[in-house]
Amino acid sequence: MAKINRRQFLRGVAAGAGALTLAACGGAATTSPTAEPAAPPATAAPPTAMPQGSMGSTVEITYWGSFSGVLGEAEQATVETFNSMQQDVRVNYQFQGNYEETAQKLTAAVQARQTPDVSLLSDVWWFSFYINGQLQPLDDLMAAEGVKREAYVDVLLNEGIRKNTVYWIPFARSTPLFYYNKDAWAEAGLDDRAPKTWEEFMEWAPKLNREGRSAFAHPGAASYIAWLFQGVIWQYGGRYSDPDFTIRIHEENGIRAGNFYRDTTQTYKWATTPKDVTQDFVTGLSASAMLSTGALAGVEKNAQFPVGTGFLPEGPSGFGCCTGGAGMAVLAGLPTEKQQAAMKWIAFATGDEWAVDWSQRTGYMPVRKAAVESERMKQYLAERPNFRTAVEQLPKTRPQDSARVYVRGGDQIIGKGLERITIAGEDPAKVWMDVKAELEETAKPTVELLKTVEG
Repeated sequence: MAKINRRQFLRGVAAGAGALTLAACGGAATTSPTAEPAAPPATAAPPTAMPQGSMGSTVEITYWGSFSGVLGEAEQATVETFNSMQQDVRVNYQFQGNYEETAQKLTAAVQARQTPDVSLLSDVWWFSFYINGQLQPLDDLMAAEGVKREAYVDVLLNEGIRKNTVYWIPFARSTPLFYYNKDAWAEAGLDDRAPKTWEEFMEWAPKLNREGRSAFAHPGAASYIAWLFQGVIWQYGGRYSDPDFTIRIHEENGIRAGNFYRDTTQTYKWATTPKDVTQDFVTGLSASAMLSTGALAGVEKNAQFPVGTGFLPEGPSGFGCCTGGAGMAVLAGLPTEKQQAAMKWIAFATGDEWAVDWSQRTGYMPVRKAAVESERMKQYLAERPNFRTAVEQLPKTRPQDSARVYVRGGDQIIGKGLERITIAGEDPAKVWMDVKAELEETAKPTVELLKTVEG
């Protein structure tokens, strides 16, 4: 593969670095309309070139990625740029499918003892490999490469730390936002802003509902409704579980949050449950939705109206919003030179300057504090108020409950329960008891293994 310089890379990626649907944050299988993000400021400085030959001969490593379409092109171009800028490490990029497919293939690769050196793993998958002893502790490698923990945005890095050891470094990270159709808002006589609370939105919704358009749209389980409902159940004072896997979803406040979701589709009928929420929103079939920051570029490009974004609405117990997306992990048992090479690649892909490029061209959050505070990012945020919403909301987010991200299949167990509530109109009290029982049974192996691993 021919090497490219940074100028060629920027031309190529500027031609279209799209975004995935909301599941781009929670681990997507679907794709959304592609996008053509704005080019970076003309004053953008190139990433600092890496030292040449400090490792001696070139070390080749294999990296498994999970992005298709133009996001995949952006990921591959990042690899090519890294390869062109130094001679120590050559990354062999291999696309393995979406987050779920990548994790399934990695499971098989571990069993066959034919793993890649580095893999992208979603928020709901990395823990499974960690708990089975299949991920390399990264602190010593980070120190050798001069990568400091405090350089990363705390809420994003902390999710990949177990027993004060880093195992998973943030890369394609995101949060949900409230997206709204500015034309529909104006038609309804509403202020050009997102609702501050769900109670306020319930007053607005009848004005937005009309023949052929709903006020709001929910995704289904396959599109990670459980990721979005995580913030909502917090907003109602509930939670999926405690950190020790004690399940709490069935408790009073969880039922209240479930009743709210059921009312939106069954009682008030201002919310729909389409197969593709992003497509319904950009074509005007729904006036608003909660979608990933990773969908922003595609939504802005393809929407048939001006788009607005805001923080997630607050509930009776205040604000609630979680993080999502994917990070990079190094597989355990590699030779020392492969470990060092893997960290050089991760340090570049998540570095101060490249984090700015990746964020601007994909819609994912800047994972480095220096990237957030850089003049390049400040100028970009001044020109892109919708993306500024995501950056400003990030400090208010928190990691997800263990029942969704640490119980294998927990996301889909909760998501299918939510489908029973929003689509079938079942009683949340009954549904959540069924979900509780399934989560507790499914979590047993994880809980037992965790006792062995962490004591």
